[in-house]
Amino acid sequence: MKLHEYQSKNLFSTFGIAIPKGRVASNASQVKEIADELGCPVVIKSQVLVGGRGKAGGIRLAKSPKEAKEFATLLLGNEIKGLPVRRVLVDEAINFKQEIYLGIVIDRELKCPVLVVSPEGGVDIEDLALRFPDKIFKTAINPLIGLREYQIKNLAISMDIPKQYWKEFVKTARGLWQAYSTLDATLVEINPLVLTNDDHILALDGKMIIDDNALFRQPVLSDMMDMDIEEPEEIEARKFNLSYIKLDGDIGCLVNGAGLAMATMDIIKEFGGTPANFLDIGGGAGADKVSAALKIILSDHSVRAILINIFGGITRCDEVAKGILHALEDVNTRIPIVVRLVGTNEHAGLAILKKAKLESAESLVECAKKAIALAKGA
Repeated sequence: MKLHEYQSKNLFSTFGIAIPKGRVASNASQVKEIADELGCPVVIKSQVLVGGRGKAGGIRLAKSPKEAKEFATLLLGNEIKGLPVRRVLVDEAINFKQEIYLGIVIDRELKCPVLVVSPEGGVDIEDLALRFPDKIFKTAINPLIGLREYQIKNLAISMDIPKQYWKEFVKTARGLWQAYSTLDATLVEINPLVLTNDDHILALDGKMIIDDNALFRQPVLSDMMDMDIEEPEEIEARKFNLSYIKLDGDIGCLVNGAGLAMATMDIIKEFGGTPANFLDIGGGAGADKVSAALKIILSDHSVRAILINIFGGITRCDEVAKGILHALEDVNTRIPIVVRLVGTNEHAGLAILKKAKLESAESLVECAKKAIALAKGA
């Protein structure tokens, strides 16, 4: 789950990271009021979850409250890269000597978080790493010990940060680690972190990505989710505690168990098909949950056939069959469905499907081949 800049920076400030004075606004009159309070110049920043806001005209420097209101009128209600601008952040403009990149992310090779820094902040860190790898410095963080002061100071030396900034740099890096570990983040980033003309350090921008699987521990963060970037099917799936990810194919998949779902998608690909989604109904799903899952798949207009693969342990095959019929009673569809039921109460489940004249298969390979053929002939 991605957070907006204003959300990320407000959270950073609770962990002792200094940020510019500013507030978020949803209309032009509020922007003028904030500009009056802060004193100009101010920076007006569109709050949309896309990169390249500045290049797209989504960030403006206003030299007066009147100009701030005019810029806000231009930005609010418009779109940047297809996403609507519903809010803008109004920050005081800061004079600074240098921009720095500071972030924490998981390193898959090291199997631990790493603190990544660069003296070349304010640019795309991925491009910088490709063009100038010698300007990227990082240190691994042992999650059982945490980020140590000597690690931060070593990075400050590597970037030639003047010594008068070290104390605040250490405080900022520590605060970023605390935000990362406390809030179940997969990425925290300040770009740029600036060295100001009066020898302070400020986070001018902020980015956070939260682990979706940890949101049950972060109820406050769950309420910050921006629905504009969420797929409607994924929003609906969360209501029923379903693991759903929309993909680009045309064969809808309804499976119980994440591993079985991945195997099902692999088999579809092996025989020339393309999955339209990942959907795991989990163990012990009843008819209501199965019905909700099938309705979500049917709401995707790119789906041309549906493959249902159930290995019944805790999940009862007859309950799955009932859920399929419930969904089809509520949604009038001509999309073909192929079902494989194996395990607990499979004979009862297959009898229900046979009575409803639904296509079934004994093996996953057979099921996949039938679904692919039906999708091509749909």
